[in-house]
Amino acid sequence: MENQIIRSLTFQDGNAEKAMNFYVELFDNSKVISVNRWGDQQQPELAGKIMQATFELDGNLFMCSDSPPIHEWNFTPAVSMYIECESESEIVRLNEKLSENGKVMMSIDFDYGFSTKFGFVQDQFGVSWQLNLK
Repeated sequence: MENQIIRSLTFQDGNAEKAMNFYVELFDNSKVISVNRWGDQQQPELAGKIMQATFELDGNLFMCSDSPPIHEWNFTPAVSMYIECESESEIVRLNEKLSENGKVMMSIDFDYGFSTKFGFVQDQFGVSWQLNLK
């Protein structure tokens, strides 16, 4: 994993751990690798929240954190996670789970002409996912 590009997700609403656990449960071959928490002395308002956590989603390394300052920016669909799905049941399952309490931006029920089946969703945490059936 030396020199690997790691996806980093910065949460401004204290949901880093909830999102990480949701993703780890959703994707096969996934696990939490490490969790470092904010302490009372560092950021009292974030005590117990994630300072930095590392997790793996089907062999891909991610990091997440709960940010102490609230920034003017947040997640944007211009940067998204792209998933190559192996089966129709997989794309349907991921689309259903990721769009729950989120937003469907491109429905998997429409033929876009460039894929067997394609969907683009924003999950409940604001992270965007492109789902493609090979």
